[in-house]
This record gives sequence, C-alpha cells and structure tokens, in this order.
Amino acid sequence: MNSERHPQAIARTGWTAGRFSTAAIFLMGMLLALALALSSLPASAKSAPDSFADLADRLLPSVVNISSTQVVREDRGPQAPQLGPDSPFRDFFNRNQGAPRRATSLGSGFIISSDGLVVTNNHVIEGADEITVTLSDDTQHEATLVGRDPKTDLALLRIDAKRELSAVPWGDSTKSRVGDWVVAIGNPFGLGGTVTAGIISARQRDIQQGPYDSFIQTDASINRGNSGGPMFNMNGEVIGVNTAIFSPTGGSVGVGFAVPSSIVSRVISQLQEYGQTRRGWLGVRIQTVTDEIAESIGLDSARGALVSSVTADGPAEKGGIQAGDVVLEFDSKPVDSMRELPRIVAETDIGKSVPVEVWRDERQQTVSIMIGQLDEEVPVLASTGPRGDAVEPEEATIDDLGVSVTSITKEMREQFSLPDDLRGVVITGVEPDSSAAEKSLRPGDVIVEVSQEEVSSPGQIAEKIREAREADRSSVLLKINRNGDRRFVAVRIKRS
Repeated sequence: MNSERHPQAIARTGWTAGRFSTAAIFLMGMLLALALALSSLPASAKSAPDSFADLADRLLPSVVNISSTQVVREDRGPQAPQLGPDSPFRDFFNRNQGAPRRATSLGSGFIISSDGLVVTNNHVIEGADEITVTLSDDTQHEATLVGRDPKTDLALLRIDAKRELSAVPWGDSTKSRVGDWVVAIGNPFGLGGTVTAGIISARQRDIQQGPYDSFIQTDASINRGNSGGPMFNMNGEVIGVNTAIFSPTGGSVGVGFAVPSSIVSRVISQLQEYGQTRRGWLGVRIQTVTDEIAESIGLDSARGALVSSVTADGPAEKGGIQAGDVVLEFDSKPVDSMRELPRIVAETDIGKSVPVEVWRDERQQTVSIMIGQLDEEVPVLASTGPRGDAVEPEEATIDDLGVSVTSITKEMREQFSLPDDLRGVVITGVEPDSSAAEKSLRPGDVIVEVSQEEVSSPGQIAEKIREAREADRSSVLLKINRNGDRRFVAVRIKRS
C-alpha cells in the first residue's frame, strides 16, 4: 500500500463520512416518519402473503362441488295429435317426440355447519330433480333443498355425511376495502378444488341482476362452475358468494362478482329458520331522482328515492307517505340513490316502527312507518279515484312542453284503453324535438299530476307551468300514467 496516499483516502473518507452523517440523520428521521405512518394504517390493510398455501390447506375441505340433474324432454317433429290407444300412428308420434334426457348443471358451494348445511347459488340447483354434493375427499352425498331465494340467487342445502364436517365462518363484508386480498375456491369447468387469488376491485356494484344488487367485484379468476363458491378474506372468513362474471368470451377476463356476506348471512339465516326469506315491506313504487326532478321540487341535489305510487292499505300509506315524496333517510340510514331503499327496507325487521325522512312541499318532514312483510309472490299496487269524465272535451296545445292534450272523455277511454277509475289529462300529440319528446312522452299517456297536484283539465296544466316560471324553475314535474304504470318525469319548460 502507498502510505503517502492513505492519509488522503482517510481524509476523503472522513469528509464523506461527516457529510453523510448529516444525511443519515435526515434519512433516519424520514424512516421514522414512514414507520409511524404505516403504523397508523388499518389492521385490515394486509400485505400480500408469501404464499396462499396454508390458507388453502385450511379452507379446501370446506368447499364442495355441486351437480344437479333435471329430466328434460326434447320435442322432435310435429306436436302429436290426440290419438286413441289403438291408432297405428301412436307409436310413430311417440318415437318422434323424443325420449327424456338428463341435463346436468355444475357449480360450487361451501359448508357452514358441521352437521351438513351447504350454501350455493340458486341458479346452480334451480329446477333440479336431483342434487349431489361432492366433498373434498371425493365422497358423494345426496342433498335436500332447505330453501332458496331467487332475488339474491342463494340457496341452502343439507347433506348427511354421517360425520362432522369442516365448516367456515362468516366474515364482515362491510369492513372489506377496495384493494384487499381475497381468495376464491370452487369448481370451474368441473375442475374441483381450484384456488385463485386477487383483490377486491370495487364494492356495491349494481349489475342489474335483481332489486338488491350490491355486489363485490374482484379480479380473482372466476369461471363457469365457480358459481356458489366462497370468496374468502385473509382470515379465512367468507365475505362473499361468487355468483356472476362479465365476459365477452365466456371465460374469466378479471371481472367477477360476489354477493356480499352482509346480505348472504341474513338470507341464509332466514332460509335455515323459516325455509324462506322474510323481508320488510314498505308498499311503494319508486323511481330515480334526476337533476331535473330535484330542481323542479326544490331539492338541493339529485338524491333519495322518489315515490311514484303508494300501495293501498300498505305500511307507507298508513304511515303517511304520499306519492311525490322523496325518501331521504330510512331508519336513520341515508338513502343516497333509489336502488338503496329496497335493500334497506328488506333488511329491516318486520313489525319495527322506523322514522322516515321525506322531502315534501320543499321541506324535510319525518313520518313513522310500521314495517310489514313483503309478499314475494304477489306485488300489489294501488289504483284509486273516481272516474270523473269530462262531459265536453277540453282540448289545448301546451307549447311550453310541446304536447297537445285533452280532458278524459268516454271516447278517450275507448281510444286509448284507459281504465274507468283513471283521472287526469290525456296526451293526444307530441311535437318532434320538444321537451316532451326528449322524455319519450307519447299519445295515450295520461298526465295525472303537475307539480305534485292532481289535474283534470289542460287549463290546470297551464296554470302550474305559469307558477313554475314565476318560481324561476326551468322544468316542471309531471306524474304520468302509462298502461297502469305511474312514474314522475321532469320536463323542461320552453324558454319564452
């Protein structure tokens, strides 16, 4: 070593060390701040595990494969005529009608109790004559149907395995966050015991599959045959039931949907106890509050659920809810959009008295409603009011809306097949490119209310439009009856 160069090296090193000493202190401070920030993250925000193997080993015994069979008779050839037992053509037509065949459906499920309760999708077993559950050890057991709920696409089965089975617990899907890791286990394409992993991509998805849609979206691979299988969090708890996929190809493209456990656990508990669901019932028909509707009734923003009709003698009518009310809060739960109300009502205990905040007459009011039980089979809608035909027809053109209207007469009822008890003003013509045309109004539609007040003559409509102009509103709220279906429509007032 050159001893003459060594002191310089030490000096440089010493200088460098002194400089980095200051930097090191700054870096340590930054690391400490980062550590404190990380420590403040929710405990549920877990990093990806090195492996899912331990979790899979623990959960696989609780996941089952489900096959259901249904006897289907395929028609071939013409429909057989009514033939006597001695007809020579009887055997010919019987042969051409085809022999019964057995159609098979494959899906997944999971065990929720050691004595053999199994959860799956309703569409996996719907219409089945036989249901077979195959456990992880390949043993097969005939299953009986405990109950099913088509509206959430859930079903509960029971098997008798003559031994205790490995069951999985429910998790709380409301605590799951977008970005959390999840594991799906199921029977895709008949390949049982398949484990896939991904993250929660979104929550509360409405995919137009039912009135209570609030799906968890995931990018974990879900394919045909995964239906009814569980979605697990990293604690091994079921937070969803894999139900649907979005796929232009029929295979996984990273967009799958699961019914959240917050809905599943309640439905399954009712199926177990009653064999059917018991949902709360309000007795209203509702629609979305648009920006135009909100402006026309003086509401600060497009929110809540607009009541378009109220069922006669239903809980809502008895509690004082009226057509035209906007439900803003139900049982202390905010109703941000129309589709939230059916789910909130359905999950409310039957017989419970709840406060309901509504927007009426441009102010917020509170009514108390005693929740009834929903009749799943026969929805009932109200139809009230005297006939009230005009003796002489009153006709007019409402230029501000772009419609021609007339009072209801006997001839109008016959022409447009209007019921005897319907009151209002009939639309007889709609101008192209008008505000009414934009809202798809058409001849035969009946204007029942304007600005939430009943009308029976064109003059009353004109008066309500004048009042809206004076209130500096750009649209007016119409209640329209079309073939018995009533809904509110906000129509722009033509600028003068």
